Amino acid sequence: MRQDHGRPVLLRALALSVSALLGTVIAFILLSGAEALARGRGLSLFGAVWNPSAGKFGILTMIQASLLLALSSLALGWCLSLGCCCALNGLAPRWAARWLMGLLTLMTAVPTVVYGFAAVFLLVPLIRDGLGGTGFCWLTAGLLVALQGVPTMTFIMDGAVRSLAAETRLTATALGMSPLQHLSRVVLPLAGKGAAPLAGKGAVPLAGKGAAPLASRPLLSAAVLGLGRAVGDALLPTMLAGNAIRFAHSPLDSMRTLTAHISLVLSSDIGGGEHLSLLLAGALLLAFCAAFSLLNLKLGRMCRPAVSEQNAGRSAEADPPEIPGARRLAQGAKS
Repeated sequence: MRQDHGRPVLLRALALSVSALLGTVIAFILLSGAEALARGRGLSLFGAVWNPSAGKFGILTMIQASLLLALSSLALGWCLSLGCCCALNGLAPRWAARWLMGLLTLMTAVPTVVYGFAAVFLLVPLIRDGLGGTGFCWLTAGLLVALQGVPTMTFIMDGAVRSLAAETRLTATALGMSPLQHLSRVVLPLAGKGAAPLAGKGAVPLAGKGAAPLASRPLLSAAVLGLGRAVGDALLPTMLAGNAIRFAHSPLDSMRTLTAHISLVLSSDIGGGEHLSLLLAGALLLAFCAAFSLLNLKLGRMCRPAVSEQNAGRSAEADPPEIPGARRLAQGAKS
């Protein structure tokens, strides 16, 4: 069969071009943020006051709003995603799991603006009449951002949980575990910690002797991805958070996130301090996403040595050292 030797060269060239393009974009954003800091020393860009008429363009309130919205929506969305993942893997009847999978797949195809448009006419009046305030607040935006991130996090968890459940189902069934016990005591700890639990002292790991340890921790990976999406979402905070430049002390307070600020400033085409604050906001968003990804990698690397030591200990317990000459004695007895 004829081999195409030019294909690896083409793939390398494409990989290098994509990497160069991505590096150029990252360098541009970081250099723009550094330029904004250099040119805006007297504009209080990291201050808490936003007053363009007085020459103050502080974005500290927007940083607080972005972090509050991202963390709160992640806490709600991750719990919902874990519940959906468990329902898809045995906690719900098969017909309900099929309907849930179809609903999650449909949610991935719904545009973000549809979520925001529906919330403006359904959720905002409900919160306004039931809890008070304007309805355009941290709570409304957090609920919708959490809902939007549920399908992505659920699919990441579901793929890993299905694979781990298939590897450990036979051993768990042989130990007399119910499907709920198998999921809660074997699969979820394995997906969360990156190491397979033991069935008992000195027993073989439930994932099998030849199974590779799961050091990537899909539950944590799903959380990091959901956090990055929540921080980077622009449309829902712009439509639902109220865009008030102030510190939020209650879920019913309005806020403006960094992404909403970028959208509003770009749409108005304003220069000066507003434009510098826009550049700094973009650099901060990139720094946040990079920090989340590096944190995920760091935790994964911290987990791998522990998994290796744990597996080494299990091997020592499961496979005791051979007595010198035992094999030769056995051969002599057979002869």
